[in-house]
Amino acid sequence: MSPRRNSPRRKSSRGRNAPGGPPDEDALMLRVTGGQRRETGPDGEWVTRRIPGAAATKVYRCPGCAQEIPTGMAHVVAWRPYGDGGDRRHWHSSCWDRRSHRSPRY
Repeated sequence: MSPRRNSPRRKSSRGRNAPGGPPDEDALMLRVTGGQRRETGPDGEWVTRRIPGAAATKVYRCPGCAQEIPTGMAHVVAWRPYGDGGDRRHWHSSCWDRRSHRSPRY
């Protein structure tokens, strides 16, 4: 039996498009901004953050369907990039993805 190897055989390409290529800009931006991403849609430009279920500790009301987002459910937080953050809204992930097909409910 041969001894166990303690070092990897190949260099890792984690965080890169191709081995030896430049780093993936989206992955770098997500790491720098803490998971925030800019999205542009028919309703304008938004900054979004995906909230995992383990981090969802409060109940929110989704503006897309007017239903509650219970604690422990993964969802999306979205706000306008230029503002005071008063327009932050918590959306069901599916409602956020389909927001261009319907108008928000209040």
